[in-house]
Amino acid sequence: MSPAEALRSALDNLAAHKLRSALTMLGMIFGVGAVIAMLSIGAGAERQALQMVERLGLKNVLVRAKTFKDDEAKEIRAKSLGVSERDAAAIADGVPGVELTAPSLKIDPWAVLSSEGKAHGTAVYGVSFRQAALGHLELAEGRFLDPLDERDHAQVCVIGPEVRRALFGYGQAVGRDLKVDDVWLEVVGVLAPTGGGDSFEGVDVGSVASAILLPISTAERKFERPPLASPLDGIVVHLKDGVSGAATAAVVKDLLDRLHGGAGDYELVVPEALLEQSRRTQRLFDVVMGAIAGISLLVGGIGIMNIMLATVLERTREIGVRRAVGAKRADIRFQFMVESFAISLLGGAAGVVLGLAIARGVAAYAGWRTVVTLASIVISTGVAMGVGLASGLYPATRAAALDPIDALRYE
Repeated sequence: MSPAEALRSALDNLAAHKLRSALTMLGMIFGVGAVIAMLSIGAGAERQALQMVERLGLKNVLVRAKTFKDDEAKEIRAKSLGVSERDAAAIADGVPGVELTAPSLKIDPWAVLSSEGKAHGTAVYGVSFRQAALGHLELAEGRFLDPLDERDHAQVCVIGPEVRRALFGYGQAVGRDLKVDDVWLEVVGVLAPTGGGDSFEGVDVGSVASAILLPISTAERKFERPPLASPLDGIVVHLKDGVSGAATAAVVKDLLDRLHGGAGDYELVVPEALLEQSRRTQRLFDVVMGAIAGISLLVGGIGIMNIMLATVLERTREIGVRRAVGAKRADIRFQFMVESFAISLLGGAAGVVLGLAIARGVAAYAGWRTVVTLASIVISTGVAMGVGLASGLYPATRAAALDPIDALRYE
C-alpha cells in the first residue's frame, strides 16, 4: 500500500466515525492551542519588557528622590538637601565607568492650556537635552531640546501625542504656544507614540504620551518647588560600554549615603536587574504553562492509543483478509501508523487555529500584548505529531502481530 492510499484509507476511516475522531483529537487540540497561546503571551511579554527597559535605558542607573510627608520631610531635610546637582556632579566625577549624568525634575502644574483648549492629567518635566538618547525617545514632528535651549533657559518644550491632541487637535503643533501655569512655552517637537505601559516590575517608567518636556534650566528658573521638596526628582547615570549596572549602583549608593548623611531620601533603579528579574519570572511562567500543555498532549496521546487499540479490535477480520491476500506485517503496521498520524495532524491543525484565537482574544480583551511566532506553531505541531506517532506505535505493532488465521475467525 502506497503512502497516499494509506492516508486516504485513514481519512475515510476517521470520517466514518466523526464524533469518536473529534473526541480523540480534543487532547491534541487543547495541547497545541495551549502551547501556541503560552509562547505568544511569553513573546509579547518579553517584547514589552524590552520596550520598557529601553525607555529606562539598559545602560543606565536611575537615582530617584523619595517623597515624604511634611513632618518626615522636615527631619530628612535637616540631614540632607535631597537629590541635587551636587549629586550628579559627584557621581560623574567619582564613580568609575560613568559616561555622563542627566538630571530631571517634575513640575506639578495647576493649569496647562493653549488658545484652543485645556489639557488634563498632563505631567511636566524639566529634562536634559540628552534625555532623547538616554530614554530612546522618538519624534513624530520637529526637534528635541538642544544644548542651547538648556544654556539660554529657553521657553520651549516637546510634547507627547496626547497633549498635542488635547491642545491642538490634529492641526499643526510645532511653532505654536502653550501655557504651563503662568509660563508660555513654544512647542518645538512632538514625540512619537511609545508602546508598553507606565510601570515595569513595580517601577514607574513614566508616560511620555501625556508629558510636556522642557529644558531643566528653564524648569529650575521659571517654576517654584515646594520648600521641603528635593531640588531634583531624578538623575540618569549613563554607563560606558561593558560596565555592570549592579556593580556601579553599589558604588553610587556608597557615595550618596555619605553625601546625604544616611538620610535614605533616594532610591536606585537598575534597569539591567529589572530585565533579568522579568526574564526569571517569564521562565517560571513558561515552565508552568509548558507543563500544563505537556499534560494535555500526554492525555491526547493516551486517548489516541486507546482509540487505536479499539480500532484494531474492530478491524481484526479486515486485517486477516488483507494478510490472506498478501499484505505484509509492515503494510498493516504502516496503515495504522498513518491513521494515528492523521489524527494528531488534524488535531494539531485545529489546535493551531485555537491557539491563534486565544492569542487574539487575550490581546483584545485583557490588553496583554501577544506575539505569535512561526517557531511556536512549528514546535507545537511537531510535538503533537511526535506524540501521535508514539501513541500509534503499540497499536500498530499489535495489529501487525495478529495471526491471519485467528484474525479471519475473529467475530
